[in-house]
Amino acid sequence: MNNNILYGLTVLIWGTTWIAINYQLGNVAPEVSVVYRFALASLILFSWAKFKKLPLNFSLRYHLNFIGLGVTLFGINYFLLYNAQQHINSALAATAFSTLMIFNIINARFWYKTPIGKQVYLGAGLGLVGIVTLFWPQITSAEYGQATLLGLGLCLVGTLSASMGNMVSIKNQQLKLPVLQTNAWAMMYGSIFMTFVAVFSGDSFTFDFSFAYISSLIYLALFGSVIAFGCYLTLMTRIGAHKTSYANILFPAVAVVISTFVEDFQWSIFTVVGFGSILLGNLVILTKPKSIKKTEKITATA
Repeated sequence: MNNNILYGLTVLIWGTTWIAINYQLGNVAPEVSVVYRFALASLILFSWAKFKKLPLNFSLRYHLNFIGLGVTLFGINYFLLYNAQQHINSALAATAFSTLMIFNIINARFWYKTPIGKQVYLGAGLGLVGIVTLFWPQITSAEYGQATLLGLGLCLVGTLSASMGNMVSIKNQQLKLPVLQTNAWAMMYGSIFMTFVAVFSGDSFTFDFSFAYISSLIYLALFGSVIAFGCYLTLMTRIGAHKTSYANILFPAVAVVISTFVEDFQWSIFTVVGFGSILLGNLVILTKPKSIKKTEKITATA
């Protein structure tokens, strides 16, 4: 697939997975649903790797990376996001998750000594203002205030965990590890980790045989995990994390449109200003300064 198709699939799929998560909540504990999702996803990836005769043997050093990726990106992250959506709707959860870009920039500074420019601070400030504005009506509501704060907190901590997983993914790229096999092992380790979490929490491994639960589980495992993560991490390898991060702007828009029709998400002046501020903040962060563009142009010409 070319980069445009990979990018379009990433945005479209991840924009729709948020509403699919809603159908996973209810009769099955969130951590158990996460186990089912990534166990199925890893099984699909391992089966495809075997069919294509791709190498699956890696050293212990690499498996430690797979474990780190699995626990942070496919374990803690989704455990918290699933729990968050028990308190806030999918539109708000998707938008809060768009702060991943800001977390990635901060973590990249600590992990890889990547410098943070002035425009990053400006963009992060706009994003923070947008999040507060967007959530303000629910936070100040006597009926929904505590639940909204809890949902937002869980979502942000989950996003931080996802960002840590992104840092491990960058290291895996530097080591030239293949995306498909890396995801297969990482998703397996993520599901194993969440199995321990479920057992420790005293949750029973029940299953919901309703059409809504099974169909959303298959969609989240096959499309939301196998295909979307494959597209996203492949794009990071091809065009870099900076350009790939534009997906974080676009997929919340898809989620909001779906939530408007499916969950009766209500728009207000807070919604417009909040979304606008977050969008502007992300664009400010992603836009390269003119000095850098000029340098790149001179370099390319030379």
